[in-house]
Amino acid sequence: MKHFVTGLIAAAVLATGAQAQQKIVVGHALSPTSHYGVGAQAFIDTLTELSGGTFTGEQAPAGQLGGERDMIEGLQIGSLDLVVTSTGPLGNFVPEVFALDLPFLFRDYDHARKTLDGEIGQELLAKIGENNLVGLAWSENGFRHVTNSQRPVRTPADLAGLKLRTMENKVHMTAFSGMGASPTPMAFPELFTALQQGVVDGQENPVTVITASKFWEVQKHVSLTGHVYSPAVVLASPVLFDGLTDEQKGWFMEAAKASAAATRAEVNRLEEAGVALLRENGMEVITDIDKAPFAALAESSYSVYTDQYGTEMVDRIKAVE
Repeated sequence: MKHFVTGLIAAAVLATGAQAQQKIVVGHALSPTSHYGVGAQAFIDTLTELSGGTFTGEQAPAGQLGGERDMIEGLQIGSLDLVVTSTGPLGNFVPEVFALDLPFLFRDYDHARKTLDGEIGQELLAKIGENNLVGLAWSENGFRHVTNSQRPVRTPADLAGLKLRTMENKVHMTAFSGMGASPTPMAFPELFTALQQGVVDGQENPVTVITASKFWEVQKHVSLTGHVYSPAVVLASPVLFDGLTDEQKGWFMEAAKASAAATRAEVNRLEEAGVALLRENGMEVITDIDKAPFAALAESSYSVYTDQYGTEMVDRIKAVE
């Protein structure tokens, strides 16, 4: 594993009179200036304020602690404190979360946020808590879009044969196979180099991630397919969290809520400004896309979830108004 295995949970415990000070390390896969970075800093600032300085923090951005799956495993064994991660790899640990990754399930941001902030989201956080992780709050990446170096993608036929990096997520891989692409699972820290070297032709991510990663340096075309809504989640290590008092746990929960709110606000800002930024940096942005043919082909991926868990969760999400 790439993550550090020592010193992070107990990092920088400094004597300050009778009060010990503990530094919390917040790991994530993107740059410090990304929407994840904004959210991580909001967590740190809020926790420091609520705790009166008992807890401080620092970011470990840009995959310094490994890929997202590595970091989730680090939380489980207690070598990491806190992680902001996409839900892509999380389904490998908490399969019920795969429901959130079903293509063309969420109508828009309002639908997605209401679902995650409501009863369904709380149930899924509780389910995360049954798998040696602590789910603190739902955060956000945004709706995912396709980029590639080969050609504009306007119809499913344009995806045919494209080697697209996906997350290590059975639903995503099945969906893209159904739409005609050749999905290639890969940890995010490896992606930029793989695009640069032509190992894969393209990838799919929200505008927030495309801009934060400067994929315009290795990709020519972006198609605003909006095929999947990509949540993120603030996770803590049970080794850390179970050792806190009830009051301290409350601080962490409030800090996670502040983190999610800051991340969503940054997603809103980047959604408005990001497309222009992509064009300014030479990408061809395809906006005139009929999503219905993509959705019809991607529907085959629903069985990855429904064959095992039934249709109840999917029906409940669709019913959220």
